[in-house]
Amino acid sequence: MPNPLLDIRIGTMVRANLDDPAAYIKAILPLGFECIQPFFWQTLGGKDLPRLAGQIREAIGDADVTVSSIGVFGNPLESGDVDRGVLQAWETVIDNAHLFGTSIVSGFTGRLRGKPLPESLPRFKEVWGPLAKRAADKGVRIAFENCAMDGNWAGGDWNIAHNPDAWELMFNELPDDNLGLEWEPCHQLVYLIDPLPQIRKWAPRIFHVHGKDATVRWDVIREHGVFGRLPFVQMRTPGFGDSDWTRVISELRLAGYKGAIDIEGWHDPVYRGDLEITGQARALDYLKQCRGGASYLPNPV
Repeated sequence: MPNPLLDIRIGTMVRANLDDPAAYIKAILPLGFECIQPFFWQTLGGKDLPRLAGQIREAIGDADVTVSSIGVFGNPLESGDVDRGVLQAWETVIDNAHLFGTSIVSGFTGRLRGKPLPESLPRFKEVWGPLAKRAADKGVRIAFENCAMDGNWAGGDWNIAHNPDAWELMFNELPDDNLGLEWEPCHQLVYLIDPLPQIRKWAPRIFHVHGKDATVRWDVIREHGVFGRLPFVQMRTPGFGDSDWTRVISELRLAGYKGAIDIEGWHDPVYRGDLEITGQARALDYLKQCRGGASYLPNPV
């Protein structure tokens, strides 16, 4: 009988551009991760995806671990050499996602650099319309991460999918059912947005969740504001930030979400570098507790 706890698996992101991502996966699985999200920064870097898929399957072996999604993070809307490589990476990953056992590909939308956000919408439709159809033909859903990458409504370099007003514009341009969000509370807290009501409204479009949190430094805001010398928010690993992940996971379950929460840990100002895996292990345990217990608990009768 399936374990209902695993309707939401807790996993981690893995840099697919590493020399040997499969070896890294094999090394961390004993910590108890239930899924992984291999991801590429901009281009594939010459990786042979069928070969990589086989190496990852071998690294997982008989463990009850899934590939939740594959990430491609770059700007496919611009026309530079690297940008064209990002677009090609999206096409290749969409075509090969099934080899990894996943049906979700995630990443940034891209944007026209330095332009106000709405000016990217025609190009967004031009690029993502064909990609959405390509993905639909292969049973793949596309999840746009809600990360601003230091951009805003007036300008930026990477992504337009960082604000709920932008989501309205995007999905009006392309209402395809297989286009959605890779959501996380961190990026909402950066905007001082309450993430919980957002889950209720946008749940049908949430295809994948990143395990990243934030701490809003209200003392800094009260003294220096949000545009001052000191940062008013810090990105944190789950368990060290402001979000109540028990409520986050409860809202996701109430909305019918079934999928993964993959930890994105290297942004934490404390648990990074040599301490990153320490923070990730703590986040894994914390998120399992918030979900309702570790994955090895017996099924309810």
